[in-house]
Amino acid sequence: MNIYESAEDYLERILMVRERKGVVYSIDIAHELNFSKPSVSVAMKRLRENGYIQMDADGAITLLPPGEEIATRIYARHQLLTEFLTQLGVSPKNAAADACKIEHDISEESYERIKKMTLQKRMNQV
Repeated sequence: MNIYESAEDYLERILMVRERKGVVYSIDIAHELNFSKPSVSVAMKRLRENGYIQMDADGAITLLPPGEEIATRIYARHQLLTEFLTQLGVSPKNAAADACKIEHDISEESYERIKKMTLQKRMNQV
């Protein structure tokens, strides 16, 4: 499944806002990403046209199954990579920022190795 990094970021952010607020609007995404409302509107239109989201008459954004799958995958990567980097001693703020950059480009092999190490470390802490 080929999707641009920016689209992944938008989908991930929709998921994150939904988890916090329950309902997501374009203005929420604009505020979260510090983007202009027109830029976000264009991106939402593309995501809608590609079948990743739908918007109701009030402008509430819902992830459709393909968008949900991508958002969940990227967000899980973000969380795990953030945890891994903090385990290495990186500050939580920098770990989250770096994870956001890494989550899109890391190979599946490297990600799975990091995941295995991180999960083993969790098990050893119990």
